[in-house]
Amino acid sequence: MEILVTGGAGYIGSHTCVELLNSGYKVIVVDNFFNSKPESLKRVQEITGKHLKIYEVDTLDEVTLEKVFSENNIEAVIHFAGFKSVGESLQIPILYYHNNITGTLILCEKMKKYNVKKLVFSSSATVYGMPKSVPISESFPLSANNPYGRTKLMIETILQDICAADKQWSVAILRYFNPIGAHESGKIGEDPSGTPNNLMPFITQVAVGKREKLSIFGGDYDTHDGTGVRDYIHVVDIAKGHIRALERIIKTSGIEAYNLGTGIGYSVLEVVKNFQKVTNKKIPYVILKRRRGDIAECYADPIKAKTILKWSAEKNIQDMCRDAWRFQVNNPNGY
Repeated sequence: MEILVTGGAGYIGSHTCVELLNSGYKVIVVDNFFNSKPESLKRVQEITGKHLKIYEVDTLDEVTLEKVFSENNIEAVIHFAGFKSVGESLQIPILYYHNNITGTLILCEKMKKYNVKKLVFSSSATVYGMPKSVPISESFPLSANNPYGRTKLMIETILQDICAADKQWSVAILRYFNPIGAHESGKIGEDPSGTPNNLMPFITQVAVGKREKLSIFGGDYDTHDGTGVRDYIHVVDIAKGHIRALERIIKTSGIEAYNLGTGIGYSVLEVVKNFQKVTNKKIPYVILKRRRGDIAECYADPIKAKTILKWSAEKNIQDMCRDAWRFQVNNPNGY
């Protein structure tokens, strides 16, 4: 079975490609390498000993994207491609709306034309906005408080409408919480451009000496130690969630959303302490003001994915810290 993976060179995309290849799927990757590097896909092939078909294509490029569909017998799509920085989306919202939403519309048009109606969509827990309680279940009200989150929410709505109009479509929406970690080989991992937006690569860059100290945004939240609590989940567990979702949509029709999280909340300081414990590296930090839009606590109720997809997270916080550090040590300057 041939699976198209858009944004397959990215952080979660590359790990999902590994799991797809190891599960016996043929994988076609579309990526414009704007926020990723071809080296990650080279290493995916090294890890698995299997071949990927790679197209350097932007999902906004209708002509070349059509070529990908016409040249291959694609049966399902896993859609990662899109801009993903909350902070950046506040500064350049027009670009985020155009890239993420228009790119998805073009992809869906090509899928419809070539009768490919099986889709796993990479969404985000940001679609829950400012939830009034935790853990967060899929039945919670949806909202978003930044342009990035709103693009995810709008795409979810578009996919709902597509499935309502054509009952042959089968879509799984995966709402990630906070993916961290790296492949245990140390060959692929999170490789942000510039200053990291996420906690773990910031920690590993401090540990490896690239940065002087960690900036923690907010020390006065209503949590047990004052720092924000999040549901951190190993990227390999996330990748395996895509395989379970793919297996599900191949056999069914309609649309369902699933949380991918551990159901456990860790504060920023707890992540730092666990990292220090498994690496013996001291992480100096400074506590700054809260960032606009951040919330005190955010962690998943993962029971739906466990019940329907037969998926649950297997790796713990120390596994996440250990694997993230291994990738950083092996790749001090990234790919």
